[in-house]
Amino acid sequence: MTTARTSLPEAARHLSLRERKKLKTRIAIRNATYELIEEQGYDATTVEQIADRAEVSPSTVFRYFPTKEDIVLTDEYDPLAEELLRARPEDESLLDSMRFAIRQSMSMAITDDPTFVEREMKLRLRLMTEVPAVRSRVMESMSVTGRLMCRAVAERTGRDQDDLEVRVYTMGLMGALLEATIYWVEHDYQGDVQDLLDRTLATFKDLPKR
Repeated sequence: MTTARTSLPEAARHLSLRERKKLKTRIAIRNATYELIEEQGYDATTVEQIADRAEVSPSTVFRYFPTKEDIVLTDEYDPLAEELLRARPEDESLLDSMRFAIRQSMSMAITDDPTFVEREMKLRLRLMTEVPAVRSRVMESMSVTGRLMCRAVAERTGRDQDDLEVRVYTMGLMGALLEATIYWVEHDYQGDVQDLLDRTLATFKDLPKR
């Protein structure tokens, strides 16, 4: 079994002591989930087992993750793409900024945990492809994440985040990136996933500024 990460990610060093403790709990719950799924499969893994392995109560698990699916679908790097995108130079093309944000957030994840791709990313994507409940939750969470990304895209283009063009463009991008990761899984993880994501972004044009 691959050794799980136990230290905090570099991106979390600025957090308060209370927030760091909460993040450690999240990581412990996620590590326990990955271990159990590797040992006995997704369907056989229960929240009670996860709580026992992570040495917390089931109510604590649910306090951090509303559903079992959320445990494998969310991590501390999820908000980074939006932050990195918003920090890019205003005169840089939107797609170039998104490409940088995606690569940088994954690079930070790998720096914090060299086993990230093998231990977390591949398992997450496989479950997303094979388990209907996980796939369904992905579609639900995309709506929430999409609204956050709409805000960043709107700021970069001088548009309102509720503009039809902003919403369609952003959700189209997210759907395309999701499809690229599914393609990677279906082709047995051949090639560099970052290259696949770059190819995906290359099929789009920048959303014009208003």
